[in-house]
Amino acid sequence: MDAAGRPLRRHGERRPPPARAGRLRRRRAAPAALARPALSRPGLRAQPRARRRRAGRGGRDLPRAPSRDVRSRRPERDDRAGECAAERLRARRQAGGRAAPRAARLDGDRADRAPPRLVRRRGARLPRVGARAAARERRARGAGHRRGVRRHHRGAAGLEWRHGPARQPEARAAVIDPITLEVIRETLVSCVREMRVTLVRTAYSSILYEGEDFSCVLMDGEAQIVAMSKGQDHPLHIVPIGWSMKAVRETFGDDIHPGDMFLHNDPYTGGTHLNDVALIYPLFADGRMFIFPVVRAHWGDVGGMSPGSLSGGATEIFQEGVRIPPIRIVDRGRPNEAALELIFANMRGPRERRGDFQAMVGTCRKAAERVDGLAVKYGAVTVRAAVAELMDRAEGRMRRAIAALPDGEYVYEAHLESGRERLEPLTVRARVAIAGEAITVDLTGTSPQTAGPTNVGPAMAPTGAFTIIKAFLDPGSDVNSGAFRPLTVITPRGTIVNADPPAPCGGMVEVKYCVETAVMGALAQALDGRVAGDLKGGGNHCYVGGPDPRHPGETFIFYEYPAGGTGGFDGGDGSNTVRAWTESDMTTLQPIEAIEQRYPVRVEATSLREDSGGPGRWRGGLGLTRAVRILTPHTRLSVLAEKAVLPPFGVCGGAAGATNRFYLTRAGREIAPSPLPGKVSAFPIERDDVLMMESSGGGGFGDPLARDPALVAADLAEGYVTPAAAASIYGVVLANGAIDAAATMTRRQALAGARRRVRVTAAAGLDTERGRAVRLDAATATALGVAAGGVVELVNPRGAPLRAWVDAVLAGDGRGAELAPVALRMLDVVDGGEVEIRAVHSGALG
Repeated sequence: MDAAGRPLRRHGERRPPPARAGRLRRRRAAPAALARPALSRPGLRAQPRARRRRAGRGGRDLPRAPSRDVRSRRPERDDRAGECAAERLRARRQAGGRAAPRAARLDGDRADRAPPRLVRRRGARLPRVGARAAARERRARGAGHRRGVRRHHRGAAGLEWRHGPARQPEARAAVIDPITLEVIRETLVSCVREMRVTLVRTAYSSILYEGEDFSCVLMDGEAQIVAMSKGQDHPLHIVPIGWSMKAVRETFGDDIHPGDMFLHNDPYTGGTHLNDVALIYPLFADGRMFIFPVVRAHWGDVGGMSPGSLSGGATEIFQEGVRIPPIRIVDRGRPNEAALELIFANMRGPRERRGDFQAMVGTCRKAAERVDGLAVKYGAVTVRAAVAELMDRAEGRMRRAIAALPDGEYVYEAHLESGRERLEPLTVRARVAIAGEAITVDLTGTSPQTAGPTNVGPAMAPTGAFTIIKAFLDPGSDVNSGAFRPLTVITPRGTIVNADPPAPCGGMVEVKYCVETAVMGALAQALDGRVAGDLKGGGNHCYVGGPDPRHPGETFIFYEYPAGGTGGFDGGDGSNTVRAWTESDMTTLQPIEAIEQRYPVRVEATSLREDSGGPGRWRGGLGLTRAVRILTPHTRLSVLAEKAVLPPFGVCGGAAGATNRFYLTRAGREIAPSPLPGKVSAFPIERDDVLMMESSGGGGFGDPLARDPALVAADLAEGYVTPAAAASIYGVVLANGAIDAAATMTRRQALAGARRRVRVTAAAGLDTERGRAVRLDAATATALGVAAGGVVELVNPRGAPLRAWVDAVLAGDGRGAELAPVALRMLDVVDGGEVEIRAVHSGALG
């Protein structure tokens, strides 16, 4: 102590500030307002009256000290880099660096938030848009800041109670100027893009940070799509979010609070399949639900009968993993650790699953910061009005596109592969009715739900119909719920497009593709040739899993989903080995370096698959071939894919692409892992087996004999087609590397004359509601090499072909085919007309 009784200071220690007697003094009153018109009423609410009274009693509105409830995350909880967050923060402080900036909370009691990776024990309130956040923003920026809230006078920003109510330009709910509308629109989309970047940089599993098998979206309180990143986010993930949000509202009603987060993957209440897990984060403004950041991400494993969860052999949903109905996984900012432990304990690779969950939480919180900034700048009323205007505009564009189509009713069928010894197809039947500015898609007549994995809940069939109609009629405008208002989709219960529990739903991608194919085939009759060849038909899910030799006691799961070629279209060839236009910007394949670093496998070959693109005047895109050697024993293979028996069809006379193939080679011998190609369940793999993945090509457009010989020669030079295909399919003859025009013309005439044509007639005794049965004469069946149960294709020169199963072979050589009347409508041919017929498959499996 010194002479005055003050404690002595150590060398370098600063003197503490003198104590102040009494209450804090108020800030001096600001100068009078300048002579200018008063700004309009505030766009955001003023601070609560109770808080103004508290400040008026003399207490300056200073940030409070950190709460005792704030504690570091437990040391054993390491982050993705393997370093405890608290240790990193402490190291930065010791090094003299600044801690991470504290983000403003949308509805919290303080402007400051705990540093990253700190959690609160109780009472935490996650972001919400409100007046207090706006007040904190004003104090931080000052009145003169370009984004600060304008007041009646100049001078530094003081306490709001001292200077009167804050002023902002009034939100114009009825009319928004075009510039403001565009800025809000682009800000919302940019927020979604930032969500994607955040998840890629923080996710634990390679399927997210390399494969990008996830999507982000902003929804509103009415479960409508507000903004997504067009071309990056997958409609398959996004559109069903509306059903998921409705399930949350039905489960919790008004018991939803700021800081809550909800987890969901149940296919029967709006999920896709169990591997796709959605995290829903409600934000509030003016006491009402405002914007919901949502992430739906594919988790590499969610339990079930085989590594990776998806299996071609599942017969009930319990074999596919943990089913999560709407659950409050974060309660007012506090994670439900008991529920998380229960969920992750029933999944393979729980450390990776937990890391992906934390990445999803951080992604939603980052979106909340951006939404808060938008609401502070423009006001929640203005943002809501802008969203409504954007949806109205999208609706108007879609209605105008529909109005340009001829009214009428159009029917088409598409098929899924099923069966054991014989191919027993599942049928999706689409009846598309166009009336004025609206379209109704009725899927009545679709096959009943099956014991296999090719079923979906109520959300996926509408998603497929919406996606294909939007892609064909209005591909350029925003993707929001306004574009879907003119569309109605009817999905009968108990069918593969709206299954009841406990039907497995792992093949939801395949069913969705089939719905898209059926709707596209029906639309083609109204679009008069404005269609494209068919696609690979599914997700091509391919899993290899087993004990991880690099991490004893853990399971590795190598997940690949090879892309295929897209269909040819009028004026252009399909694209080689890319995600289709109905998909997102997911990667075609995972990088070789990433695979070999994380998994006990070696990629031995990756190449384009020659002759896989469907022949046509405009060729379908090529699929790919990838060979992967498995370097560890006791692993298993599961595959869930379509178009492994029935190839993607061509349109307007184009031919089909190659089928998907998944098989093993062992000591140079090919091994088929399942009698039904594309449906494999936990097939045992030996060390040094090579997994072969060959994806399908897209269907062709137009007659292959009408393809420019120069394009065929270019395909030969690139290795896209073989010389045999160039001669036997395209009829192009080369002499010393140059096109022989005369020989090519002769060859093409011969090929055209050899095609089989039949006279189609409407016949009784066939299913009048389905077009897939056909009766052939014996000579035609022999020429095509098919028997009863075989599959044939009747060519439609103006749209999609009709695929039919041979119901019976009739005696004679009448070159005839008997069909149900509805089949003639699908082909757009009159009774007694002639069409070309092709063989597709013998119908035998195994």
